[in-house]
Amino acid sequence: METDARIRALGFSERDARTLADHFLDAERRGKHGHGLSRVAWLASLPDLDPQARPERIVDERGYQRWHGRGALGYLTLDAICAAQLADPPDDARIVVADRCFPTGMLGYWARRVASGGLVCALTATSPPRLGHPDGGPKLAGTNPLAIAIPSSDGPPLVADVSMGRVTYGDVLAGRAGDDELVPFGGPQAHKAFALALGLQLLVDSLVGDPGYGAVMLVARPQADPVPALRARAAGTRLPGDA
Repeated sequence: METDARIRALGFSERDARTLADHFLDAERRGKHGHGLSRVAWLASLPDLDPQARPERIVDERGYQRWHGRGALGYLTLDAICAAQLADPPDDARIVVADRCFPTGMLGYWARRVASGGLVCALTATSPPRLGHPDGGPKLAGTNPLAIAIPSSDGPPLVADVSMGRVTYGDVLAGRAGDDELVPFGGPQAHKAFALALGLQLLVDSLVGDPGYGAVMLVARPQADPVPALRARAAGTRLPGDA
């Protein structure tokens, strides 16, 4: 495929190129063009791109895992993390912390993959500081998305994936928004998104520890199946994550 070939030309293996292409093409299908094919050219512009780098799992316990990107793209680190959770699910729940995990793309993509395998998933990740207080001041947090995915017996998972910014940095890269639009969402209530962005920033920073961007994932075995009843009550209303 053309997208795979463009990524392979950057030095990625056939498997990694397919992983990246699948993510970018899914973003295009969902109308999230800032996380789509525009990212291929962006990858080519990265001065420290290392297509051969591989993430490493450095702590592996039943309720806790720690990974390090080791120079790999965050996409590929999360790909490895998702595969590991599905191959060896937790007995009840597990926290997964990823050091040097950037860029991560659409977090809903990864959470959906885990939930499609039958696990509840919550995932957040940090990025360069791009959001300041709605009243002004320095940039204190990334756009810090939060994705929550709940498996369902009656179809695909329900996936909520929300960035704390009015727009994402991907929208800026794709030319769909300007830097001045990188502010907390919510208009008069933007202080709420700013508070969430800071909370998620400090959650990840406190668990990652090392300087650099990271991600934190919670995976758990569901004890109930609430999505079908919600869909019945919604009576055809478009729910988060619906294609």
